[in-house]
Amino acid sequence: MTSMLERLPGWPDLFGWVETGLPGAHVTPGLHGIRIEEHLGGGTYVVRAELPGVDPDKGVEITVEEGLLTLRAERTEQTTEKHRTEFRYGTFARAVRLPAGARGDEATAEYEDGVLTITVPVPEAKTGTRAIPVRHV
Repeated sequence: MTSMLERLPGWPDLFGWVETGLPGAHVTPGLHGIRIEEHLGGGTYVVRAELPGVDPDKGVEITVEEGLLTLRAERTEQTTEKHRTEFRYGTFARAVRLPAGARGDEATAEYEDGVLTITVPVPEAKTGTRAIPVRHV
């Protein structure tokens, strides 16, 4: 069953519009966002990214610079026939600020079932309070 909006010519894919934001909001044409989940706890910061259909050996680049984790991926279209597709092809990118004290140089990454998981060690913050004595001069 098709929805009413699918039957009306000229209506944009509303889910795609919501996902990509307002028209003209992208600063780089052809660059798509990556959906992520983040979690901080247990001495690690974990980022999970949806990257179905991406070859992690050829199409994924992860960098850490000045506390910023940047993920870039590329998925190319494999057919030359004209057809309808709602898949996105091209370059995908996402950058996230690492938590204070994160050890980006010790980050690891694993790819399984279309999901890339990046784990970054974060030392536990000391919660103790230190009293500072005031000297009387």
